[in-house]
Amino acid sequence: MLAVTFVLYQALNLYWWIVIASAVLSWLYAFNIVNPGNPVVDAIGRFLWQLTEPVYRRIRRFMPNLGGIDLSPLVVLFGIMFLQILISQYINPAIYRAGI
Repeated sequence: MLAVTFVLYQALNLYWWIVIASAVLSWLYAFNIVNPGNPVVDAIGRFLWQLTEPVYRRIRRFMPNLGGIDLSPLVVLFGIMFLQILISQYINPAIYRAGI
């Protein structure tokens, strides 16, 4: 059972970095630092968008409209942190105590 929580923890860690990369790339797009017409940059951008947009869309439904500021990546990062703390502080010790 600890292997399952370890895999879940690592998957959350990987998604953390995907959200960070998506946010950084969106800033690079916004400030015209990278050329979105470049096929490599476009492929990376579409890949990151496909991984993050379904989660962001669900969060944006409940958040107020702040104009040009999108706080959904921040909410996702806080959610990931919450789940990782939940796994490491509560679930793993319970698994150890249960002897599973």
